[in-house]
Amino acid sequence: MGNGRRPRGGAQATRTLPPETEATIDTLSDDGRGVARIDGKVAFVSGGLPGERVRVAFERSKRQYDHARVAAVLEPSPDRIEPECRHFGVCGGCSLQHLRPAAQIREKEAVLREKLQRFGGLAPEPWLPAASAAAHRYRRSARLGVRNVPAKGGIIIGFRERRSSYITPLQDCLVLDRRVSALLPVLAGLVSGLSCSDRLPQIEAACGDDEVALVFRHLVPLTAADVERLIAFGEAHGVRVYAQPGGPETVTALWPREPGPLGYALPDFDLTLAFQPTDFIQVNAEVNRLVVRSAVALLEADAADTVLDLFCGLGNFTLPLARRAGRAIGVEADHRLVEAARENARRNGIANAEFRRADLYEEAEVRSLWEQVRPDKLLLDPPRSGAIEVLKHLPAAPPARIVYVSCNPATLARDSEYLVNARGYRLTRAGVLDMFPHTSHVESIAVFER
Repeated sequence: MGNGRRPRGGAQATRTLPPETEATIDTLSDDGRGVARIDGKVAFVSGGLPGERVRVAFERSKRQYDHARVAAVLEPSPDRIEPECRHFGVCGGCSLQHLRPAAQIREKEAVLREKLQRFGGLAPEPWLPAASAAAHRYRRSARLGVRNVPAKGGIIIGFRERRSSYITPLQDCLVLDRRVSALLPVLAGLVSGLSCSDRLPQIEAACGDDEVALVFRHLVPLTAADVERLIAFGEAHGVRVYAQPGGPETVTALWPREPGPLGYALPDFDLTLAFQPTDFIQVNAEVNRLVVRSAVALLEADAADTVLDLFCGLGNFTLPLARRAGRAIGVEADHRLVEAARENARRNGIANAEFRRADLYEEAEVRSLWEQVRPDKLLLDPPRSGAIEVLKHLPAAPPARIVYVSCNPATLARDSEYLVNARGYRLTRAGVLDMFPHTSHVESIAVFER
């Protein structure tokens, strides 16, 4: 008789996995792996694409599913292509370079469709065309890991490997802004010469339209020689250099000594938004322009409308909406972003936009907001956790139209179900935003009308 204890971590301690077997990939998982059923059990297969017949090599087993990888493709998908990056399959920065870009978008649309149907039996009346742009060199902000690995020659810089804390040493990156990617071959040499080379875990890159900034996160103080070396690097390569010994508030400019903010333009609205290197901005500049244009058009605000933009950040949507609406109000939890948004309004000569600080996950603050503001139209751009706390406290006379920009189809589907079935809205349109080509990350936009 056994002791009744389950194996730790849900693993099947007694199951012996076969070295390899054949399988057909049914669909893609949320993280871009193929999903197959092998002997009645789900297997997540790295490198597999829907419809393919593959030979699978098992890696490890859990109680409910197995982890595996493609050992050989026996019958390839017509959408399979050769990845251009030699690090693909190891580096965790991309998961779908082996899938044709148009097919990546179809798969993301399928994810959104499935989530809306499963959570609430919902489907938009028409689907919006996907917002997409170039699949390469699009990423204008990134956090690069740094490690000192003597066995691999010393300092390595890159993204984490898939499902691992190890770093992939990158000499080029097809998704990074070209200006940042060009620095990868020389950054390792720079860090190697610093006194804190083994206590510098991260370099954050941020790209404006005209300038690039690098923020060096260091866990011990920099020496005078370190500072000189970093400044010389910035001067030689024409990039801004910042040091960060602690949280975001500790970021200090090394070169130039007193730089102005970075900036990006929204030409459709004659706007330029300023930001600091560690501020949140949308990663893909061209897709962001398309999304802002689409969101403003879908909201259909006019001079008689008061528009509320929740989770507004730097004013990425608020300020374009102010060009159309009578009054635009942005709300954000981070006081630094609120001040930056106010400054962006001043810089662009916008007098009909205002910005407030409120924690939109705190019930008392949400209730207070709805008591003070009764908008005609509402725009939501929440983090991955969604906006259910805000929506559950909508006033009795709620906004006539809501445009919801989402970075998580699961929470969008959950919130959509609430809006439709509890608050009487219709889901009139929805579509995907290909903000992160070559990854499984799904961003989307949805429109709700009373």
